[in-house]
Amino acid sequence: MTVTEVATARRSRITPEREAELYEAVLDLLREVGYDALTMDAVAARTRSSKATLYRQWGGKAELVAKAVRHSKPGGSLDGIDTGSLRGDLHALTRRSDDCEMEQNSALMRGLAMAVHSNPDLLQAFREHLIEPELAEFRRVVQRAIDRGEVREDNPAIGYIMHMLLGAFAARTMIDEQPPTQAFLLSYIDAVVLPALGVSPS
Repeated sequence: MTVTEVATARRSRITPEREAELYEAVLDLLREVGYDALTMDAVAARTRSSKATLYRQWGGKAELVAKAVRHSKPGGSLDGIDTGSLRGDLHALTRRSDDCEMEQNSALMRGLAMAVHSNPDLLQAFREHLIEPELAEFRRVVQRAIDRGEVREDNPAIGYIMHMLLGAFAARTMIDEQPPTQAFLLSYIDAVVLPALGVSPS
């Protein structure tokens, strides 16, 4: 049996419902105490799990946190979105999360962004479970737009779509002292992202 098959067999011992429950508890603890103060002991106590089970399933705190954040972002994933236009796809992505969810995610990500700078393991887990998968999704969406003739393949802004969107999400609180909202992000996509890609927002 390969390492991957062993890992899959181990993960299969936890039902999807139980896994979702664990991830939600991890996010609750993150909001309460932050990444540095979060411990596997606390997660085990909150979820009535054994610490051994948590380590067997996730290996450590960094991977558990990264997967919990990824699990909480079905609304932030481009998976399953194909509206026939780049504007439609980006708007559909934005509308998957309501304003309340965006505010919660914004606060959570601000705290984790600070932790990433001092925790190489957390940075690596985020790259593996969040950043790389989302980059791959954006590449697929943009490639469809290129294939449709909406975006020129040599447009230099293509490599900065995620930077633009994440920057708007993060800067909203810092500059405007307001949480990101659907209305703000939709207008930002039309005013900044699409023109940079040579796409008319109308």
